[in-house]
Amino acid sequence: MGELRVRVTQDSASRWRRRSGEYATLREALEVAEPGDTVTVRAGLFHEAVLVDKPVTLVAEQGPGSVRISPPESAVRGGTALTVTAGATVRGLTVEGSDRSAPAVLVAGADGAVLADCRIETSSAVGVELADGARAQLVSCTVENPSGLGVRLRARSQAELLDCEISAAGQSGLAVLSGSRVRAERLRVHHAGGAGVLLADPGSLAELTGCEVYEVRGSGVQAEAQAVGRLADCTVHRVAGNGLSLDTGAELELSSCRVHEVPENAADLRGGAKLTMRQSVVHAFGRGALSVWDGGTKVLAEGCRFHSAQGDYPALWVSDGAALELVDCALDDLPDALFVLDQGSSASARDCSFTAVRSSAVSVSGGASADLSGCRIQGAGTGLWFRDHGSGGLLTDCEIADVATGVIVTKGADPVLRECTVRGASEAGVYVSAQGRGEFDAVRVSQGGGFGFHVIDGCRTRLVRCRAERNARSGFEFSEPGPVAEGCTSDDVAPAPAPAAVPAPRTTDPVPPLAALAPAVLTSSSPSSPSSPSSAVIAPIPDCRPAEVVLAELDALVGLATVKQEVRTLIDLISVGRARQRAGLKASSPRRHLVFTGSPGTGKTTVARLYGEILAALGVLQRGHLVEVARLDLVGEHIGSTAIRTAAAFDKARGGVLFIDEAYALAPEDGGRDFGREAIDTLVKLMEDHRDEVVVIVAGYTAEMERFLAANPGLSSRFSRTVTFPDYTADELLDIARAQAAEHEYQLDEATEAALHAHFTGLDRGAGFGNGRTARQVFESMIERHASRVAQLADPTTEDLQLLVPADLPG
Repeated sequence: MGELRVRVTQDSASRWRRRSGEYATLREALEVAEPGDTVTVRAGLFHEAVLVDKPVTLVAEQGPGSVRISPPESAVRGGTALTVTAGATVRGLTVEGSDRSAPAVLVAGADGAVLADCRIETSSAVGVELADGARAQLVSCTVENPSGLGVRLRARSQAELLDCEISAAGQSGLAVLSGSRVRAERLRVHHAGGAGVLLADPGSLAELTGCEVYEVRGSGVQAEAQAVGRLADCTVHRVAGNGLSLDTGAELELSSCRVHEVPENAADLRGGAKLTMRQSVVHAFGRGALSVWDGGTKVLAEGCRFHSAQGDYPALWVSDGAALELVDCALDDLPDALFVLDQGSSASARDCSFTAVRSSAVSVSGGASADLSGCRIQGAGTGLWFRDHGSGGLLTDCEIADVATGVIVTKGADPVLRECTVRGASEAGVYVSAQGRGEFDAVRVSQGGGFGFHVIDGCRTRLVRCRAERNARSGFEFSEPGPVAEGCTSDDVAPAPAPAAVPAPRTTDPVPPLAALAPAVLTSSSPSSPSSPSSAVIAPIPDCRPAEVVLAELDALVGLATVKQEVRTLIDLISVGRARQRAGLKASSPRRHLVFTGSPGTGKTTVARLYGEILAALGVLQRGHLVEVARLDLVGEHIGSTAIRTAAAFDKARGGVLFIDEAYALAPEDGGRDFGREAIDTLVKLMEDHRDEVVVIVAGYTAEMERFLAANPGLSSRFSRTVTFPDYTADELLDIARAQAAEHEYQLDEATEAALHAHFTGLDRGAGFGNGRTARQVFESMIERHASRVAQLADPTTEDLQLLVPADLPG
């Protein structure tokens, strides 16, 4: 009799059986074991094929790796080393197989077998296979099978893989087929000869969480034939093929995933497949980040980042009728960002950023369309290029900055741009040629190194309410008649001279031609010398007060010496930066948003208004108007309304200054779930997305403003500096009262001024002190008391009507 190496312990409720027994082989032990028993295996090598057809527990006595099952090639059951057909638990065994036509481990029962801490080291057709309708759980298992598949699920089977590893598979690592389903957590699949994870056939579903696929010779995840995959917090990297391959109606959903170091496409989709990505990152790809083909194929990416391409291909490629939707995505460090090709192909982008793109940020051709809203393109060769007939799209509220050419429209393309800006293009801001068309509504081009709007070849481009300023060559260049311009303005067009008096012609004088009396039109780069009539009439930019005039008004304000110096420093930085830019030098872009701290009545609103005017005069802001709001204007009564109110106030301030008084009220000390935090979060995003359109100034008491700036991690970085407004001294309050008297044609004698100074010196400067507001209130009170006194005089003189005396001061 052989050595007794297997012990059966009775864990069932049977009373007539002996408590335990020991056997030489696993087969003998399993034959006598009953449901619920534990079969404990001593360390060693078992040359037998094992069948577990009862709900027992089979466990290695000395832990994982101490027991090896390695049946001879002549073993029965088709060379399968371990077959489980019941709801059994197998723990700590190492299974070896060598039949390349059969699986090493076969789970064929629907009762939910468990394999825990097992290791499958085999050269079989499959490492672990779930037969039709089987159910199993693998926990902390490792599968190595250089000859075939790692783990395969057949029709309608279900598996759960927890903390498992599939390595060195000769084909795919994990195959989910024929309507089977798998849920995997923290699964690692690597060094597979095919796809890391293969999904195929209708009804097949894989849910992967915290998993990693790497070092595979095929695609990281391959889904086809209407299979569905859901990946959360997963990583796919260092694969030889595509990171993700989808075909024939397959669907993948990615959440907080990473795809990188892929020599081909990070994701390749065809045949009506669908991919949804949220909060995921794609980088270091050799060909493309997303390659989307065929009608019905769709991609939705929300909150994703695509960056650091390793090749020279467009990062996002949409063709043959496919569709792509981007929401709040970032694309950077790319050769080309987004290419949309072929009739029926479409791409939309909302609130996205395109930065550091070496060639074209967006290219549209072959009759495709691209719609962009609230997007920012910065640092690209070409911002947008609409290449040929039928190609177009709608761009709304987009910003294009620091590019070679902002927008190119050629060969019959016909896009629509509304309320967009192009800033700092080294060549043309907008260039239209070769029968390109396009409609540009409220588009602003500024600070360019060439023409603002350059339309040649007689293209029938329509420009409505467009504005060009500070462009090196000229604002508008129309080489031939054709463009239509309505309500457009440029800073290089001289205002029309005042009409001179023209005497009525004598009957002997020739009647002047109508052309001599018509307004000037722009048909060349020299607006002062038009060569022929055109429907493109460009007007000068409406007048605003010169910067030096507004600065003089600022200087005339009483006190505020440090405030005036801070504002002048900012203006100097902006002015010198522009001069450096014109000279071809690097120019810093100082943040223009400010924090005003100090007590009420110290002139914060007045300085904010003048600051906006100065920036408008310098061309930094379009209008320079002031929109003053407080907590009541920004915070709503229910969830969602605050963001709407804040965005509406911000929109009203576009082109000017948004002044938020008592901003600290948005972040109360005991705020908890206060909606003011929503206003702050919305404001931070708007300031970043529209950094060159609105200057935001927040004001309030010094200590409270420190709490406000700490309410959001990104808030303090949005503001360039804090300007402190000191309380007015008694002398300065007297100066304010003098200015009020002069403005309203009153007089103060020496005695009155002395009394006023004493009054201001004795004021309580507590929380209710109003600074300049207090001085104005005192003056208004003096006027009232003066009126009561003078009304009693029978025949007051002019001096009586003007002179304020000490008795007119409030008691």
